[in-house]
Amino acid sequence: MAREPRQPTSADEELLAAEFENVAAVRSDAERVAQIGEELALGFLALGRIGTAVSVFGSSLTTPADPAYERARAVAHGLAAGGFAIITGGGAGSMAAANRGAQEGGGRSIGLNIELPNRQELNPYVDLGLQFRYFFVRKLMFVRYACAFLVLPGGIGTLDELFEALTLIQTGKIRHFPVILYGSDYWGGLIAWIRETVLARGNIAAGDLSLLTLVDDPLEVCEIATAAAAAQGRHPRHSPQWSAT
Repeated sequence: MAREPRQPTSADEELLAAEFENVAAVRSDAERVAQIGEELALGFLALGRIGTAVSVFGSSLTTPADPAYERARAVAHGLAAGGFAIITGGGAGSMAAANRGAQEGGGRSIGLNIELPNRQELNPYVDLGLQFRYFFVRKLMFVRYACAFLVLPGGIGTLDELFEALTLIQTGKIRHFPVILYGSDYWGGLIAWIRETVLARGNIAAGDLSLLTLVDDPLEVCEIATAAAAAQGRHPRHSPQWSAT
């Protein structure tokens, strides 16, 4: 006896599994296109006023007792004090630490939440929170409204954002866009592996390594972001008027 198709647990699954017989299709393609367009329009409208931002990625599992939490809080504080808005995924751990630092630094604190099978709640340090159904729409918002990526210690989601950013830069989709790895104790091994294995086997060019910047000093992070904003013709200290309402 054939089983009834199960209901999708997210809009992403409903879209990506639309041809699977074991997952129910609850929308037509026209409805999906309309919903994606609505989500894009919502993101553009809400984020168009935030000014120059830095998108910050990191683990949702980092606890306040972990030194990485305070480092995330401190570096976001410095960026916010320098005029940058802070955009995170809006969840717990390092994301919450960065949003907290943004608030404490007097900056704009933005969280881009994502619909997941296990619901992720926005952390309490977000001033402007958006809920996205589709990962690819959310990723677009991280890139479009930022002048740099700051990558804190994290897991698969963090690595996904890291390498997607590198691909966009390597292929010329975005320019003058630094990817800052914060914490040599965490990221040093990855850099070594890329150099000693990926580069050594000819799978990347030597110049591709320069797309990554390994940093331990929060002041250096601010300097890199400020230089990137200037190269892009953006000025974080002269961002447009903004409020979370």
